[in-house]
Amino acid sequence: MDKISELPDELLVKILSSVPTKVAVSTSVLSKRWKFLWMWLTKLEYSDDEGNSFLVVRDFINKNLPLHRAPLIERLCLELWEEESTKVNHEEDIKLWVETAVSRCVRYLEVSYNVNMLPSSLFTCESLVVLKLRYLTLKDVPSTGCSLPSLKTLQLKSLTYVGVDSLQNLLSMCHHDVLEEVKVRFIEDEYPQMFTVIFPLLHKLSLSLPDCEWDIDEYEIDTPCLQHLKLKDRNQSRWLFKKNMPDLSEAYVHVESYALDSVIGVITSVKHLTVCSEVREDLYYGGHGFVFHQLEHLELCVCKDDSLNLLAQFLKDSPNLRVLDISILDLSCVPECMLPSLRVFNWSRYVGRPRDRDIAVYILRNAPSLRTATFRFDADVPNLKILKMELADFPPASSTCELMFVESLI
Repeated sequence: MDKISELPDELLVKILSSVPTKVAVSTSVLSKRWKFLWMWLTKLEYSDDEGNSFLVVRDFINKNLPLHRAPLIERLCLELWEEESTKVNHEEDIKLWVETAVSRCVRYLEVSYNVNMLPSSLFTCESLVVLKLRYLTLKDVPSTGCSLPSLKTLQLKSLTYVGVDSLQNLLSMCHHDVLEEVKVRFIEDEYPQMFTVIFPLLHKLSLSLPDCEWDIDEYEIDTPCLQHLKLKDRNQSRWLFKKNMPDLSEAYVHVESYALDSVIGVITSVKHLTVCSEVREDLYYGGHGFVFHQLEHLELCVCKDDSLNLLAQFLKDSPNLRVLDISILDLSCVPECMLPSLRVFNWSRYVGRPRDRDIAVYILRNAPSLRTATFRFDADVPNLKILKMELADFPPASSTCELMFVESLI
């Protein structure tokens, strides 16, 4: 410890910044010199999930944060939790901590706590680059006069929204030519029936909506530069995508068949696509002439007995497909198309029904460039040995294809 203490303060603070805040604070007992070194940290993370009660953490922050010596607080994370039986109102505490961080030009702010109040200064923080909120109640969000000019990442998880415009007002504060990532995960009964996401330079968008008992109004999305899309919605929502997304690299789509057509039509440039949908025979995207020229990796899970053959349609419309992952398929017919580019084929939860076998054999025999074909079986699948022998009896079109069987241990 003596040799370490000989290092200059700037280097010691840099070392402390690489360990959790709790560990950095513990060094204050080493000597007088170390007592306040941690108070020069620019990254602070407080949590009550390591044996400390909320009240202990609260008292520590209230005592030390106002006296923190670093002129800038680059990062502040508050991950706090209280039992409902012992919970009291700590809104003013949270408000004061956030105000302190804003006054020190915070760039990264993360708050995870069920609180009903955020300081108004947060909505005019010019330095804020990343804002992550979880479990809060969002209310009294100003509709005008506020701006977050530097914000690039906005993540909102399991928030309660008070007022029909709370979410939209917050989105409106973000600059259209700066914001790059938006992630919103709603909770049941706590999301608006209409909102818009219009950001021309947005790179990542993730929206997750739970089941609800009423019809949702339309959601308008205008993100032409999007590179990553995740959309999870099992309601009968109407998604209006204003423009195609030619730069889309990866998309995860889990929607009802009512919305599948409108979503698929704007993501035909995607390279890696995951589709999980309950499709109805009269409602799916086929027949519209979509072609996925750049699609190389397809993951498909269609889980309904009366589903149309989405697999066949995707294989027909994806001439450059290289990797195919399928699971829980119930198809009405065997695909009829060649797969000249397919290199990797994975089938999860293969159960070996006659139709499953026919599909597997068809793909093996019509993929001349196939390198690996992997079949994964659940632990309770009967006649596993027979299923393997059936698949092994049909040689693939590719002489270099390796057939692999994986058994689940659970």
